[in-house]
Amino acid sequence: MCEQNKTNVRRLFEEVWNKGHVAVADELFAPTYHHHDSSMPDVGRGPESEKKRATLYRNAFPDIRFTIEDLLAEGETVVARWSCRGTHKGELNGIAPTGKQFHITGLSIARFTNGKMFEGYVNWDALSLLQQLGVVPELFRAKALAASAR
Repeated sequence: MCEQNKTNVRRLFEEVWNKGHVAVADELFAPTYHHHDSSMPDVGRGPESEKKRATLYRNAFPDIRFTIEDLLAEGETVVARWSCRGTHKGELNGIAPTGKQFHITGLSIARFTNGKMFEGYVNWDALSLLQQLGVVPELFRAKALAASAR
């Protein structure tokens, strides 16, 4: 079952996120799927929640591209270490398009039951994304500028 679960995580990144085939989420997620991501507002449960997340980010970053760097599985749990790139060409949670490119990294943990994801934990560099888009100052650069202004 580990190999099939890893295949399903690969499909999530490639088909749903990279290609935008959000209907594939119906095949991958249990109806009760619960997503844990402190940097994202709650958009509900089940496959529809993943469709909303993917659509939100794909609208903001039409060229979004995830790359799985490592994929580990044990029992019914799969861990993916990933990187992501894209260009900010659409609105994202009230942030107007900046045209800037970004590159971030993250980790996802998917828990499976009966071949479908029923719970997911995501931890990614949301601060770096906002800094790269220019909507949050880079702390070290801001401190250096303030020090040089004295």
